[in-house]
Amino acid sequence: MIKLEKLISWFYLILAIIFEVSGTTCMKLSQEFTKLIPSIFIFVFYGLCLTFLTLSLRTIPVSIVYSIWAGLGTLIIANISVIWFNETLTLIKIISMFLIIVGIAGLNWES
Repeated sequence: MIKLEKLISWFYLILAIIFEVSGTTCMKLSQEFTKLIPSIFIFVFYGLCLTFLTLSLRTIPVSIVYSIWAGLGTLIIANISVIWFNETLTLIKIISMFLIIVGIAGLNWES
């Protein structure tokens, strides 16, 4: 039973990341709140994100949840910005994304 609860918490964390990335993408699409639908979805997606983020804390320590949520969300958004919004991908961005991965791994090494 405990393993199932832990698995469900990881699923909640994945959902939180998906909704956070969706909300952040809608921020860009809302064009400073001038587009109604993306503006509404910002709040919907962030509400769902924080709900699932909170639920993931049932069995996963907050330091692990937050580092994975923030780090993976940042990595995914950085890639979406390059692919979808045609932002430039520089060597500094690539190195920085690599360091985020190293940081997440380092924070979660003991667990």
